[in-house]
Amino acid sequence: MPNQATKPKPAKLATRYQDDAYTWVPEQIALLKTGHRDQIDVDNIVEELSDLGNELRFRLESAIAVLAMHLLQWDHQKGSRSRSWQITVREQRERIVLLLKRNPGLKGVLTEAVEVGYDQGRDRALVETKLKEEAFPESCPYTFEEMMTRAIEIE
Repeated sequence: MPNQATKPKPAKLATRYQDDAYTWVPEQIALLKTGHRDQIDVDNIVEELSDLGNELRFRLESAIAVLAMHLLQWDHQKGSRSRSWQITVREQRERIVLLLKRNPGLKGVLTEAVEVGYDQGRDRALVETKLKEEAFPESCPYTFEEMMTRAIEIE
């Protein structure tokens, strides 16, 4: 019998996704890396990949929500403007830039992410400012470009 290269046998992998997802992940990675694709947990890998995509979108929407909240507060509470708000605006802008740089596919959902983020940010601003709902526009008054580049300076 000719000498044929064989795949190394993986260690016994008994962790079920439902029992311990944290341990399950490196086990699945090991199976993929060693070529034991017949043993991978396809259904749960598909679910995890889907969740990852949703999580990245959620992080974008969340950063936009915080940014929108602070822009609304900035515009409607001039007497309360603070360095803290400036820093938060800068941090959220940096977070958004980094998310889009690392995940350019998110640019394809940016319009929807701004809509969702603005709605969430508006709700948060209403709670924070205790202003009436009519104080803030129902739809986002800012373009994405304006949200990302508008100067925020204390006068």
